Amino acid sequence: MKVLITGAGGQLGGALTRLAPAWAEINAIDADDCDFTEVEMLRARLVVESPDVILNAAAYTAVDRAESEPDIAHAINTEAVEAMVEAMAETGGKLVHVSTDFVFDGQSSDPYQPSDVRNPLSVYGRTKAEGEDKLRPEDLLVRTAWVYEAGGANFVRTMIRLMKERDELRVVADQVGAPTWATGLARTIWGLTEKGATGIFHHCDDGVATWHEFAVAIAEEAHALGLIAKVPVIHAITSAEYPTPARRPAFSLLDCSATRTFLADAPVHWRTNLRLMLEEEAKLG
Repeated sequence: MKVLITGAGGQLGGALTRLAPAWAEINAIDADDCDFTEVEMLRARLVVESPDVILNAAAYTAVDRAESEPDIAHAINTEAVEAMVEAMAETGGKLVHVSTDFVFDGQSSDPYQPSDVRNPLSVYGRTKAEGEDKLRPEDLLVRTAWVYEAGGANFVRTMIRLMKERDELRVVADQVGAPTWATGLARTIWGLTEKGATGIFHHCDDGVATWHEFAVAIAEEAHALGLIAKVPVIHAITSAEYPTPARRPAFSLLDCSATRTFLADAPVHWRTNLRLMLEEEAKLG
């Protein structure tokens, strides 16, 4: 099966490429190979390449910058997705598209189901929701949240860098979700793809955390592995004390039970996966 992976230079795209099963004939591209804002060129290229499946890990994910660059965010998160769908409709292929918890407004008190009503608060969330709307019934949508990977640009590695530089940190404690190791997400996407899944699925690591709780765990695990010399004091603050251009959902926990049932596998707690990621980070030096 010919599988085209977009966003191959990113955290998830790299994990998808690295974990590709033997049955997949991989062609991996990223922004250096193709400008995803040039949607007509993208569509034409996909028609020529004619993959059986596109795993779309490409996205404009600069949440705050998207507020001042809505056209670029829309081009990559919405128009490029539409181009992929159109190309696959022409060639008979399937799109597996990755989206985000930011399509929800955070007003729920229960984990979001795949079918729940969306109400994004930001340009990023809105453009991702609009991208979701381009999919066909035969395509696959996988929503996720708080993604990190060894060697990537993410919250975990930012925290470790700051923990090496400072004795005290301030981290938001009123936003609730679940961290997601890109390696585990990639395994789920490959599993869903192999089983021919269509429709909407959710994947995050098991458990619940605030960003503050996540930061505390990062400090403890990183210190145990020798990645930082000491555990800093981490103060819990409110979102109001750390204003950002883009509004974030206060609660964005995703219900992943249908995914685990479909794949007949067990959820893995985010703290377990955090430790595994940091072990990889330690090996990277």
